[in-house]
Amino acid sequence: MVRLRRVRPLSLLIVPGVLLAACGGATAPSIGQVAKHAAAVIGGPSRGTVVSTPPAALATPVSATCDTAPAVDTAAFPTTPRIDNRYLPLTPGKQYLLDGAVVGDDGKKHPHRIETTVTDLTKTIDGVHTVVVFDRDLEDGAMQESEIYFEAQDGTGTVWNFGEYPEEYANGTLKGAPRSWLPGVAGAVPGISMPAHPQTGTATYTEGLAPAVPFKDCATVVGLGRTTCAISKCYDDVVVIDEYAPLQAGDGHQEKFMAAGVGTIRVAAAGGVDPEALQLTSSAVLCAADLARIDALALQEDQRAYTTRGDVWSGTEAGSQTLSAPC
Repeated sequence: MVRLRRVRPLSLLIVPGVLLAACGGATAPSIGQVAKHAAAVIGGPSRGTVVSTPPAALATPVSATCDTAPAVDTAAFPTTPRIDNRYLPLTPGKQYLLDGAVVGDDGKKHPHRIETTVTDLTKTIDGVHTVVVFDRDLEDGAMQESEIYFEAQDGTGTVWNFGEYPEEYANGTLKGAPRSWLPGVAGAVPGISMPAHPQTGTATYTEGLAPAVPFKDCATVVGLGRTTCAISKCYDDVVVIDEYAPLQAGDGHQEKFMAAGVGTIRVAAAGGVDPEALQLTSSAVLCAADLARIDALALQEDQRAYTTRGDVWSGTEAGSQTLSAPC
């Protein structure tokens, strides 16, 4: 789900020079933990790991402004949340690992991992029952960011982003969560994580808007029916989303490749095949005991938010375990 939804700068991300496991129940080579939505190993052609077809340039976005927040009908969301969107299925217990590397200030490459877990927790936000997703971002095995964010699918099949609480760490110490936001607070409004029926030629949409942070992610569907291949698996039904964050310096366009029935399989700098891409190295299903451990971490973050960001969290219901573990 690397957010895998939220736009992050990718100019320094580099594909690790290792063979990566195919997605499914298998786990990746042991490297650590982390991400926001994913599934399938993609690399640059120079590493002999992947190509994406057709090779023609992606469609030009219809809009580059993303100025209008989409209208939200809170009555269109079910009391028991379920997210089964074709290109962004968020099933409780699913965990995705994205791996790569970053070039640090020292000019050296550092292992980087994003781990995303869909919990069986829910949290009611602005009257909507959302699924809690837990994300961790590690570099050199050390925590850089730990985050909970909130997704919900309406009756049409559109998946919405209902806010996030990203804790920032330095040398193992929590430094705060300055980029936290929730709809209904300080002018923030939900955004679209994935349209019900993505189509090219449609207008750029907002993935979330929180002026006080400031947070504004924009997305355009620029590819449909793409084929993206890994070492041992190819996906024939891949949607390509062009994302950017116009309010943040350095957050240029990135492409997110999302496979039917899987979710995000690759995040790369915009412009076609890119060897500097985060790649899905494994996906797995966590059963009750392992999922309970993730639930506990997510609930701890939710509770900390009432202290660290009471200006945002006060007035919201605490998250709770209301969905069923997959096994």
